[in-house]
Amino acid sequence: MNKKQKFQKGFTLIELVIYIGILSILLAAMTTLFSSIVDVQLDSTSTSSVNQDGRYLLSKLLYDVKSSSAIVTPATPGTPTSTMQITINSINYTYSVNSNNNLQVVNASTGNTDVLNSYDTSVSGLTFTRIGTGGSSDTVRVSYTLTSRNTERNNVKETKTFQTTLGMQ
Repeated sequence: MNKKQKFQKGFTLIELVIYIGILSILLAAMTTLFSSIVDVQLDSTSTSSVNQDGRYLLSKLLYDVKSSSAIVTPATPGTPTSTMQITINSINYTYSVNSNNNLQVVNASTGNTDVLNSYDTSVSGLTFTRIGTGGSSDTVRVSYTLTSRNTERNNVKETKTFQTTLGMQ
């Protein structure tokens, strides 16, 4: 065996530097790609949470108002309030936003409080405005804004305002 064959088994310093450089470029590209994937996933989760909670809250309020026998509060037509009280089967239920920015309903007979929105969203700007009065034509306009609790890219949060009119049957 001659000397040339003996030294040909390893890598040269220049080859190692080139390999490390290529590996560094690949790692930087993969890190950027991973960061983008996480941002898109966070965007998607925030948007989905806000939309899902918004639809659920509208459906829940619509069902409860249709099932009610009376809308107690708001009492004065045209005056917005931050709470709504309805009577279902002789039990009063009060809807309002608590100190944690969650929409809650309180059952007056048991004192139980249920939070209606998920952990991922917060409720603000909740207003109830009575439109119609008298018997089965009682109607209430409800408006609220849902905001995701997750921070999206550039510290922007997903926000959506919901508004509808609810009536008794």
